[in-house]
Amino acid sequence: MANLNVFPASFYGEPGVLGMLANGISAFLVLLQNFNTARTGILPVGVENILAGVHLILIGGICQLVAGLLSFRKYDHLSGTAFIGYAALWGSYGATRIYYGVATGAVTTTMQAQHDTMNNMSTNLTSNLSLINTTSVLPLLESAAISGLVPYILLSFLLAFCSATVNYIMPFVFGAITLTLIFEAAALVANSWALVVAGILELLILIFAIYGSAALLVKGLTQRLALKGFGTPLFNVLLLGTPNSASAQSIGQEKKKNTKYAEPMALGSFCDTVSSFIFAFYCFGYVTSFALGVAWVSIISAAQLFATYYAHLRQDCYHTTKFGLHATYWLIKAWEEFVASVLIEDANKVSSGREAMVGDWFFVAAALVLCVGSLNTDCLELSHNMLFLLLTISSVPQIPPQGYYVFFGVACSLFTAASLYGTFSRLINTIAEKSLIPVGPQPVSTDQLKRILSCGRSDRRDPGESPQNDQIADALFYISNGVAALSALHAKSTSANSSFLHLTVPWVLISGAVIQGYVSQVQVRGGRRFGSVIPFFYAVVWATWTWFRFAGLLIQLSPMEAPGFTAGAIAFLVINGFLMLIASYRNLVLLFLTTIMEVVLVCFLLSTLRQLPYELEIAMLVIFSIICIYGALASLVNCIFTQRILQMGPALFKGQKKKEEKPQSPCPVAESRLTSGLLKITKLLDEGGVCGIPTDTVYALAASCKNPQAIEKIYNIKDRPAEKPICICISSVEQLLAAKPPFSPLLWEFMRNVYPGGISCIVSKGDWLYKLGVGAAYDRVGTKDSIMIRVPDHTVTAHLCDLTGPLAITSANPSGEPDSTHHSMVLSRLGHKIQGVLCDGDSKEVVASTVVNCLKIDEGTTNTIYEQTYPVKILHRIKTSLSLFDSSPQVPLASLGRAVSLL
Repeated sequence: MANLNVFPASFYGEPGVLGMLANGISAFLVLLQNFNTARTGILPVGVENILAGVHLILIGGICQLVAGLLSFRKYDHLSGTAFIGYAALWGSYGATRIYYGVATGAVTTTMQAQHDTMNNMSTNLTSNLSLINTTSVLPLLESAAISGLVPYILLSFLLAFCSATVNYIMPFVFGAITLTLIFEAAALVANSWALVVAGILELLILIFAIYGSAALLVKGLTQRLALKGFGTPLFNVLLLGTPNSASAQSIGQEKKKNTKYAEPMALGSFCDTVSSFIFAFYCFGYVTSFALGVAWVSIISAAQLFATYYAHLRQDCYHTTKFGLHATYWLIKAWEEFVASVLIEDANKVSSGREAMVGDWFFVAAALVLCVGSLNTDCLELSHNMLFLLLTISSVPQIPPQGYYVFFGVACSLFTAASLYGTFSRLINTIAEKSLIPVGPQPVSTDQLKRILSCGRSDRRDPGESPQNDQIADALFYISNGVAALSALHAKSTSANSSFLHLTVPWVLISGAVIQGYVSQVQVRGGRRFGSVIPFFYAVVWATWTWFRFAGLLIQLSPMEAPGFTAGAIAFLVINGFLMLIASYRNLVLLFLTTIMEVVLVCFLLSTLRQLPYELEIAMLVIFSIICIYGALASLVNCIFTQRILQMGPALFKGQKKKEEKPQSPCPVAESRLTSGLLKITKLLDEGGVCGIPTDTVYALAASCKNPQAIEKIYNIKDRPAEKPICICISSVEQLLAAKPPFSPLLWEFMRNVYPGGISCIVSKGDWLYKLGVGAAYDRVGTKDSIMIRVPDHTVTAHLCDLTGPLAITSANPSGEPDSTHHSMVLSRLGHKIQGVLCDGDSKEVVASTVVNCLKIDEGTTNTIYEQTYPVKILHRIKTSLSLFDSSPQVPLASLGRAVSLL
């Protein structure tokens, strides 16, 4: 009898072990302090808090961040979102401990000096310190920490609920964290009883985390579910759906699932929820200083940049731009409020400084760009973007001071609610791989939006063409430059306003230098010539600009230092001249941008000589910002549709093309329409070669099961982890019948109705595979106890399997990259590593086959149909097959309906 507890071998490396242990150890560190405080009545101070904070950042923050990043690479939506979110929580809580330790340490030093001076040995220093902590430092900690803990309580509850649809260990871990956060917040305003309850809950977190980590570790080592807790959810996620929920999914977004990375949408909404909630608390007066809030917002914004990064890896330019823009906005606003509440403090000076600032208007324009880009997604996404537009309008500094924070607070509250719902819906829908939680239909169809934006023009696209990796972040490049340019704009009269100079520093420095430096690093991955040179150089320019034009005036740089900046400005002019040459080979928008930057740099040079024409600089910065907003819109739209919908202008110069004959293919190719082509590929496979072949979904790499060493080559060709299994492909169900596998009538009936087609069934291994023709490849396909079988609905592939016998196949793409949908993509990516390609033009689909786990189909259970390792994309074909069982007396429809209840 087959072992029903088998699981795919890709779970060998399980980052969940690291993630749960990080949560458990972090909770244990806080537990020790809580119990000590409850026992002695003395709050931890000074070095004790600083060390605790450092440990929380290192263990709960960085270690758990690594676990989250690895989970995203394993296509684990829930763990990736949860671990990165909790990493931000523990990092922020650690920063709070450090802040409190530094503050109380300063108090201790002062009181000790007074104690020594007065030589009053009868004074109890500890009691005095506790009094000062209570009256000065602690209230600030309470309000700031509570404003950060509350959104994490709400989000942790959502994570606990969502994890119950996957297994029954994580709900207890995340649920205990939720309750702990509640009592940690209560302990800031209550007596020691809350600390005791929080300590008990933290002990439970440690126990659950140790058990969960042990279960995952044993599972990976033994390839068995030796310890219970994983593989069986508390309840079926499909119970959350409605009959019409699947229809709400945007057809245009299905292509975004064509990747090996988990979807970062829930993580991005998670980060938006935390940031906006903290600002809402601050705007309504619950927090009087943003000294601690800036740390919480900065850390969660850094987590949002990781969402941007994984959207980039998924070649999702829309979410790359959206989350990058949001992270930039939250970082700038956080540090602006820090400057206003800590460095300036005077409300009148803050108002006078803000009156001259115009950088926020670029965020308004960028929010409009996002609204346009989301018109063909769903109503939830469009609503979220419209609320972000309201948010940017509410923070325009020209709003009267008496209504500024009220308007901003209301906008933050609305945005928090939308982000919270977005986190829940995106997480549940990505776990189920279908739209269960309503997100609304497409506001505008994709074709209609393309016609509107292109004004009826049509543009051809080569087969297999996809956006270049370094173009996915182009919109974010234009946005960061536009924010920096418009923020740097000021008149001569405002140069002496110290409040304006203080408030402008984070605007120019964060957008122009920090975020653009991040963009340059993202574009390095693209591999295209000079992809990261321009953003990296402009990051240096804006950093230097901030130092000389704003920070320099504040610290009153000596006139003797100006010649150094003059020399630097000349160097900038020369380098930007070369960048103009590079831009002339790209498009006119980028060429105009670099040309205007040359004039802006001339203004910078004149400012170092005290000869700045302010009117010229203002005009150039405005033009520069206008170019940036158009460049952001055009780049985003063109990248979303992978077509030139909005014109960027042709390249001024084009590289000379060598007049040569058609370049020789990196490997032998054969036409699928020709019998000779099919025989050619058959011969290559029989000789132990690896070839690219078409299927009814996407292109695949194939190796004959007669040559086990060829299957091993596939792993090297794809850079595929050795623990990931490979499936087999046969020509028909009749070929499977001849091998006489011990399948149940229910499984046979299911296979007859879904084969041939884009379905892959996971079944138990057995000696019948030798009769099928797998032979010596038995140990090199599938896992130890299970095998995945494909019967493609493709005449060429079926005929090829008849000629060669069973084939071991996997998608024809480097591991971690999108699938190949045209034979040219296989040639360009893997042609130099394989022995041949069977050319058949465009694929019928843009996503790989649907995987159905049939190991427990006879039990009628629902959880085994979905395995996290394999992304399940429920197709209409299985639904159609179910209707055929109405007239089948051998197989009850109700039984099969339970077995495939993912439908």
